[in-house]
Amino acid sequence: MSENLPPEVAEAHWAKTRGLMWLTLAIWAFFSFIIHFFVTALNNVVILGFPLGFYMAAQGSLIIFVILLFWFAYRQNKIDEEFGVAED
Repeated sequence: MSENLPPEVAEAHWAKTRGLMWLTLAIWAFFSFIIHFFVTALNNVVILGFPLGFYMAAQGSLIIFVILLFWFAYRQNKIDEEFGVAED
């Protein structure tokens, strides 16, 4: 697939893929570490009777991770289609 691309097109494809990867990693790190680091401060906010810190630690981060996986796959597919290396 990408080995058949001209080098400049392959580099542009990899640059977009790398950018998406770093953005995804940053979002993952935020919801994995930063949110949980401030969990006691977030407990002052109550949503549906539960403190926000508790909710984010128990379920919120997991929901974000699943959404992040589907979003990443969607965006990567769009990048692959843009450069003509998408799978059928």
